[in-house]
Amino acid sequence: MGKTLIVLNPHAAGGAAGRVWHELEPLLWELLGDLVIAVTQHPQEVAAHLEHAYEAGLTRVISIGGDGTNHALINELVTINEQRPDRPPMVYGNLPIGTGSDWARGVGATFGSLRATAQWIANAEPHRTDIGLLEYPGGKHYFLNIASAGIGGDVAQRVNRARRRRTWTFLQATISSILAHQPQHVQIRLDGRDWYEGGAYVVAVANGTTFGHGMKIAPDAQLADGLFDVVLIEAIARLRVLAALRRVYDGSHLTHPNVRTARARQIAIQAPAGPLGLELDGEYASGQSLTFTVRPGLLPILY
Repeated sequence: MGKTLIVLNPHAAGGAAGRVWHELEPLLWELLGDLVIAVTQHPQEVAAHLEHAYEAGLTRVISIGGDGTNHALINELVTINEQRPDRPPMVYGNLPIGTGSDWARGVGATFGSLRATAQWIANAEPHRTDIGLLEYPGGKHYFLNIASAGIGGDVAQRVNRARRRRTWTFLQATISSILAHQPQHVQIRLDGRDWYEGGAYVVAVANGTTFGHGMKIAPDAQLADGLFDVVLIEAIARLRVLAALRRVYDGSHLTHPNVRTARARQIAIQAPAGPLGLELDGEYASGQSLTFTVRPGLLPILY
């Protein structure tokens, strides 16, 4: 099977990843074989670990953490693979110990006991998976699961400020954001054609199905169809948004009269009044002129 690089973020899930590592490590040695273990304290440390592993012949990487850990790894892996197009690509997997773990939830990861979760990643096979690319003046980011503009940026900031994350942290942050957020005017084009202009609470650009600790914002999204699922919630009264919030957990919000959906390869969003808050795999960003482009089958992902 060869060696596997394990990238451990001990701070994921409010430190839960670090606390369970002593139980998890022997399971991974048993199920995966030889391991090389890299402990990261900061996202910027990831690049050096991956470079060293690749030059040493390791092409399988499994992270221990949540969606934020995914975000850091995906951005570095895309760079490494694109710099070496004639060499075998690095294959990536995530063992979900983070607070949200929505990517893993969306691909059917086994939760419950640590052994069951470790067994799931050990049995996972690599699949060529679409990756999203966000570009805006001054920056670009890849994302694996979902990017959202609007209220998502506010939610991400609230969650990331929480001293201790619990199962209800995302819901609590979402409700607080709905009560405080002022929807902005946006202009959206899909694959070069005008699609929507007006106020919006959120514009979700989805490769995966689920965000916000179990919210099925794009239940029909496919990971390898070369398309994003776009879900827009129009600017309506706050109480109407709160009343409909529960529907996001089972995907029935898609039939709400103020929800618009579409599929596209490229989404361009302009915010004339000023920068929009963003979240990408749970990480905060902001921008005023945004272009999201799907990169079909860009990375082999284990699930």
